Amino acid sequence: MSNNTMRQLSPDYAGFEQGPIRPPSEAASLLIRVTRNCPWNRCVFCTVYKGQRFSLRSVDDVLEDIARVRGCVDALHAMAEQDGRLTLAAARRQIADAGDVASDRAALSAAWHWLAAGAESIFIQDADSLIIKPERILTILRFLQESFPWVRRVTSYARSHTVARMTLDDLKAMREAGLSRIHIGMESGSDRLLALVKKGVSQEEHIRAGRLVKEAGIELSEYIMPGLGGKELSREHALESAAALNAINPDFIRLRTFAMPADPELFRQNWPQGFTPLNDEEMAGELALFVDALNGITSHLKSDHILNLFEDMDGVFPRDKERLVAMPKAFLALPDEERLLYRVGRRLGVFAGLADLHDAARVGRVRAYSQEAGITAANIDYFSREIIRRFI
Repeated sequence: MSNNTMRQLSPDYAGFEQGPIRPPSEAASLLIRVTRNCPWNRCVFCTVYKGQRFSLRSVDDVLEDIARVRGCVDALHAMAEQDGRLTLAAARRQIADAGDVASDRAALSAAWHWLAAGAESIFIQDADSLIIKPERILTILRFLQESFPWVRRVTSYARSHTVARMTLDDLKAMREAGLSRIHIGMESGSDRLLALVKKGVSQEEHIRAGRLVKEAGIELSEYIMPGLGGKELSREHALESAAALNAINPDFIRLRTFAMPADPELFRQNWPQGFTPLNDEEMAGELALFVDALNGITSHLKSDHILNLFEDMDGVFPRDKERLVAMPKAFLALPDEERLLYRVGRRLGVFAGLADLHDAARVGRVRAYSQEAGITAANIDYFSREIIRRFI
């Protein structure tokens, strides 16, 4: 069980703590919060941390969080041996009755859901946890190894600006201490676009950071944001992003379609030449151009997000390139009525890919909804934008 007698906890320590976000691929991971919010927090497309102050959590506070979760894991295992139908509510009652220090409800809930998901991975929060001193993150990583020796994957978000200034030796030490994957939001490889959205990084820094991660033997997941350049910079965005990824060859390329923030005018004011959002047809054209420009890589492209037009766009280069390029082109070649139907079905989450147009039951549901809601070619762009806005 947790013992904080050797740890100097912060005066404001209030128990196990989790941040607001993690990558979709880390849905089953235990979330360990090392930093709060984002040290940059100026990207005009991101509203997650706006109005929040960045801060570092003390190492002792983080270690205490880890110890509490391990204590809860042990307590849950022991209770489950006695009652195979144990519920979270029952576990809370038993622990409260016993006066156990595992009564940290947040830690117990995290441990419960983590165990239910298999307890195989850990994600370090928040937006750029590698910004802390290497010796601090190494202490945390080693304690994670000690506390959960069965874990198969430990991952973290990081900014290219941060990683590009790290040493190869430090990254290798982190890999040896258990850090197995780094998620980086590249968003775009276009220097002009990166400056417009105030990303605070250049294509050169993106490439340097990505290559460092790969050289250190750590898996790299790079995120690209289709549509971020609008109509004005769509081609440049696609080609320069592909060029940067070709220079890095990350393990994963993940698509995260751009969604206009809640205040469109605040976003547009950074664009002196104007910003016109892409509709789904234009997004498909940009995707085809982007994927076709990816060359000389062995990356795994994934489109694992509800905002993406083709959630089933999944394949490994170079083997699957031809099939991946064909997907947006096939959408553009559909008759007008089918293309409209797919757009509605995809935005509602009924369709994951074009193959679902052959599912009569799904097609019937989408057609009935479209007729009832009065969705037509004249208003589909508005409908699509509004549905996306609800998801963010």
